[in-house]
Amino acid sequence: MTGIIITVIVVALLALLIFWGIGVQNKLVKADEISKNALKQINVQQMSRYDAIKALVKLTREYAGHENDTLIKVVEARKITSSPNPTVDDINRNEQALSALTTQVTAVAEQYPQLKANETYLKTMEDIKSYEENVRLSRMTFNDTVTRFNNQVRMFPGSLVASMLGFAPKEYLADDVKKADFPDF
Repeated sequence: MTGIIITVIVVALLALLIFWGIGVQNKLVKADEISKNALKQINVQQMSRYDAIKALVKLTREYAGHENDTLIKVVEARKITSSPNPTVDDINRNEQALSALTTQVTAVAEQYPQLKANETYLKTMEDIKSYEENVRLSRMTFNDTVTRFNNQVRMFPGSLVASMLGFAPKEYLADDVKKADFPDF
């Protein structure tokens, strides 16, 4: 009789352990998906900002015809990527390219006061500023989701399940130290 009780207790403990492991795995998958989604949101905002910069280059064509070729070459050289599964490196590269593009277009616009007074130019620059803010907020959201995910992966006892299932801590998006020099619109 005691053998049966011990067997039932062992089976019950194993069942609890399995259910706990499944619960931890589900939390890890959910946190992983949330962080992937947050990274994709940054990519979407970057693509919107890129489109606004391209529109600004087209507008600049009317005012700075001889510099238009230079801007188009810069835009082409600094094409950003929209990947279905962007990585932290993709996002950081895109951010560097977008900052360089914005700086270049702003530098050209500084030479043309009539362009800077153009209503479409002003609206587009506001859009770019808005996209920049959206990217900044999305980056913060991503880093917050990575913190939650990394806590689950690294803290005991969840780390046991995470290591068995191949979950590893994720990389944070680094702050762009050049942003301090980013032009104010």
